[in-house]
Amino acid sequence: MNEAEEFSRLVGAVLGRFLAQNGRAGTTEAWGRAAGARLWAVVAERGLPPALAAGECGTPGGMSEAEVAPLVARVLGAECDEWLATAVKQVVKACLYPEFTVCRESFREVGKDGGCKRQELARVRGRVSGTHCVDCPHWVALAPERHGEMLARAWRVGGAVALAENRGVFLPEDFRALRQWLHARARVAR
Repeated sequence: MNEAEEFSRLVGAVLGRFLAQNGRAGTTEAWGRAAGARLWAVVAERGLPPALAAGECGTPGGMSEAEVAPLVARVLGAECDEWLATAVKQVVKACLYPEFTVCRESFREVGKDGGCKRQELARVRGRVSGTHCVDCPHWVALAPERHGEMLARAWRVGGAVALAENRGVFLPEDFRALRQWLHARARVAR
């Protein structure tokens, strides 16, 4: 499998899972792969963010709506659906945000009401990356079990049982696979 096919497969898995967890299972992984192929064309034009040199921390990225909207439109193709657009926007950002090594720790931020929105299942279902940011360094720095343990120690909403019962939503391994692939690919391109 060449890198474009592998990228499309990884993106298809993320989008397929995201849509299924939101009751949109009718939108197939095949659609996700096609979207992945269109996203690969965007990545090929723009290039992946460069890998950090040893000792660099990097900084979290960001994209304005004016910058991300045309990219999302290209990846969506003829599809125009709120859930698809939400998912594609997040995957575009996951692919194009620069690397950094210090987590923002938004997964444990407590609001004025004492809750943590990144730990609320209903809210997290709307994120392709689960509880963490799309560019969180933990996706590549931590092994799955260690990552789960770290997240469990910070968990406030519903306790460890809620996290364990919904681990695939809060800590999706298909998204980890995509982030790790992007991380490794940036190092090959260097």
